[in-house]
Amino acid sequence: MMTTNPSSTESGLRGILWMLLATLLWVGSDTFVKYLSNTYSMPQILWARYAFHVVLVVVFLGRRLPNAMRTRRPGLQLARSGLTLVSTAMFFYALRFIPIADANAVFIVNPIFVTALAVPLLGEVVGWRRWLGVGAGLIGALIIVRPGSGVMHWAISLTLIAASINAVYQIATRFLSRFDRAVTTVVYTPLVGFVGTCVAVPFFWRQPDLQGWLMMGALGACSGAAHSALVKAYEAASAATVTPFGYASLIWAVLFGYIVFGDLPDLWTVAGATLITLSGLYIFHRERDRIKACEC
Repeated sequence: MMTTNPSSTESGLRGILWMLLATLLWVGSDTFVKYLSNTYSMPQILWARYAFHVVLVVVFLGRRLPNAMRTRRPGLQLARSGLTLVSTAMFFYALRFIPIADANAVFIVNPIFVTALAVPLLGEVVGWRRWLGVGAGLIGALIIVRPGSGVMHWAISLTLIAASINAVYQIATRFLSRFDRAVTTVVYTPLVGFVGTCVAVPFFWRQPDLQGWLMMGALGACSGAAHSALVKAYEAASAATVTPFGYASLIWAVLFGYIVFGDLPDLWTVAGATLITLSGLYIFHRERDRIKACEC
């Protein structure tokens, strides 16, 4: 009779809870972005997102920060962090025009892009079943975007581009894991974003009031805490356990969008997001089976 290791079950549950918290914090930061975009420019919102994240990194690492910044691939670290800055900027800008649920419904195509790009960039082998999953996911994205229909807002395409750029960023993160520690990669992300936005923000600056400062601080805190929660999730449990729960961001996005802005996704968006989610879970299932087969 097979028994379950209690400590394994406990760590798995802990990892799932960390992942759910990470998705909640990501959508929380999206909510702050959308709200702030009614008053402040996007460069200033981006600056706040990275500035307050940097504060958290400095406070958390303290004297360990210089050591954490040592990298064997400085050029790739900078390029990777630049990619996430561009992806974040495009996604934030899209949130100015479209509901949070719609933006997240398209952005979850990201793991599918990662699978497709892993072939030319990392030389990974993807079987025909996973290619079918990639194709189904892209069809789901097309259902949401509905190109040529004139129904969906043009900004939805920005989230699709942002997802593809973010996929390249994740591929770069995988590659960097061969050379640098995870903490090094985590540190460079907000630092590069902060420096980059500091160049542009003086030209768009608007003095925030107390509410503006508090919301900007909350935006940076949510983003930084989401990064930390994601790391904690993968530390507590295997990727096979926690990754599927990343799709919980859709639930949070619908709830936050409705409660704060009164937005609800239409049936086409729900259908497309469902197809993307199912294809993503299928791809992940096939990847897990492939890893198990290699281990045997």
